[in-house]
Amino acid sequence: MANILISPVKTLAVALLVLAACAASCKRDGSKSVVLNPAAATEVKAQLDILQDSVNAKWRNMTESDDQKIGVTRLLLRELKAQPGANAAQLQALDQANNRLKARRYTQQTMASSELIDQYDAAQDSLLKAVYPVAAPNGAAPTENARNFVEGIQQLDANVVGLRVQYDHAVHQYNDYLKLHQAELQQLGGKYTTLKPLSFFTIGAQ
Repeated sequence: MANILISPVKTLAVALLVLAACAASCKRDGSKSVVLNPAAATEVKAQLDILQDSVNAKWRNMTESDDQKIGVTRLLLRELKAQPGANAAQLQALDQANNRLKARRYTQQTMASSELIDQYDAAQDSLLKAVYPVAAPNGAAPTENARNFVEGIQQLDANVVGLRVQYDHAVHQYNDYLKLHQAELQQLGGKYTTLKPLSFFTIGAQ
């Protein structure tokens, strides 16, 4: 009978060994739980690339529309220069101001400063306010082409707000996804570790 008894000291030693083994096991399991799934990171990359493409497409739509407005304004001024009694010096000054617009326009990086957007908008608005009375005094354009150009410019100008809203919506989706998946992006490495949220047109947009 005495041979099968386990001493209290030996029982304590066995219990400590069991606890140590459990702790080691838990530690190993815990380390596994923080390892990110490479497949999940790849999916995040693919989705982020789609969202980035959407942002770029909306930006392209916006800038191409603005370029078109500048181009149609140039055609209008050329049409007006050909009219009898045209004020050549005035039209030349308007043409030069129009040609400077693209160089003054903000980019996706510089638009973080809302002042640059305001300055560009003010310059373009000021130009169009000077062009319209010359192109269509009292609402009557001198030629059919001039009238069509004026209407085209007005339509393009009316589209500005809508295009900016579309861009802001795409940026909102991109920024939210970027914030949500920082861990996976850090795992991807390279450029994905330094991606920053993009700026909005809307003042105070989050």
